[in-house]
Amino acid sequence: MWRLSLLDWIRIGLLVLGLVFVATGLLPWEAAAESLDEIWPLLIFLVAVIVLAELTKEAQVFDAVAARMAVVGRGNYAALFLLCTAFASFVTIFLNLDTTAVLLTPVMLALAPKARIAPLPLAMTTIWLANTASLLLPVSNLTNLLAMDKLGLDAQEFAARMWAPQIAAILVTMAFLWAFFWRRGERGDLRYSPPVLEPVGDRVLFGAASAGCLLFIVLLLLKAHVAVAAGGAAALVLAAFLLRARERLSWRLFPWQLVVFVTGLFLVVPTLSRHGLADLMTWMIGAEGDPYRTAAVGAGLSNAINNLPAYKAVEGVIPAADQDRLLSLLVGTNVGPVVTPWASLATLLWFESCRRHEVRVPMGRFLLTGAGLAVVGLAATVWAL
Repeated sequence: MWRLSLLDWIRIGLLVLGLVFVATGLLPWEAAAESLDEIWPLLIFLVAVIVLAELTKEAQVFDAVAARMAVVGRGNYAALFLLCTAFASFVTIFLNLDTTAVLLTPVMLALAPKARIAPLPLAMTTIWLANTASLLLPVSNLTNLLAMDKLGLDAQEFAARMWAPQIAAILVTMAFLWAFFWRRGERGDLRYSPPVLEPVGDRVLFGAASAGCLLFIVLLLLKAHVAVAAGGAAALVLAAFLLRARERLSWRLFPWQLVVFVTGLFLVVPTLSRHGLADLMTWMIGAEGDPYRTAAVGAGLSNAINNLPAYKAVEGVIPAADQDRLLSLLVGTNVGPVVTPWASLATLLWFESCRRHEVRVPMGRFLLTGAGLAVVGLAATVWAL
């Protein structure tokens, strides 16, 4: 039986509020239909990519990669640091930030005791890079997908604009991770113990999940629609589980929480924009077209109310022709949400994963280091843009 968390009730409340706005006429039916028509391909993508990621984890692909990274590192923390940051960045870029925060975090935390590694550096690597490594591709972050129609760019054109900002964001994140969590003075140990590799439970499922992830990446490179790419890859892996391990499939794979949240968001934000929010956002970002100010407003609102409503609120007042400010807003809402626990859905889910694994996250340290990363990361990334 499902038990609803406080976060679940907030999501449901957001959807109910949006439906109330439509029923009372505060949001006209035509505007509501236009808003929902915008998001249905995104919802298909979200459902498919999360099912793909969940089944990939169930097939032990993430576990195998994480364990082999620790073995390849041979007890050297610097080598392990480079491998972990590369792995977390790759998963974020190609499989979405929620995959890194929700599915990769428990894998890394499970690796920690096997290799006698302090868990906090591994945990901070996953959550910071889940946010800051989500700039390169449209699929990396839902905010990117929301921006694609207005930007008028395809995936390759988007990556061509964002590769330099993405490199800048990752390099700054790596510097902060090493300085505050990975260097010897912070972690305590000189070396770690490489774990003993364990065989995967089902090689067929492992191979099918690996093939599904590769198929997803190839379809994206071939310019397939993100919903088609994710749907095709998820269908391949789902078919393998139906044939080999049907009992491991359940309705819990369906990410209803995200569907409810995004649908409610696309009803509430347009309503508020019609009733004064747009004027406030216009005043906040200014009329000068300053990309640094736009990024700072996006980051500040993200840490105050969450990055998805922050992006939707500000995006509505930026003209489609002003690509630089739209991309700067993405920098603010992707790289900036690393300060407060509610700044992004990924961060909220990451905190829950840490709690389940009994990993204590010092809140003061989290807030202060996150604030430093947000300020330096935004400046470097907007400059690179």
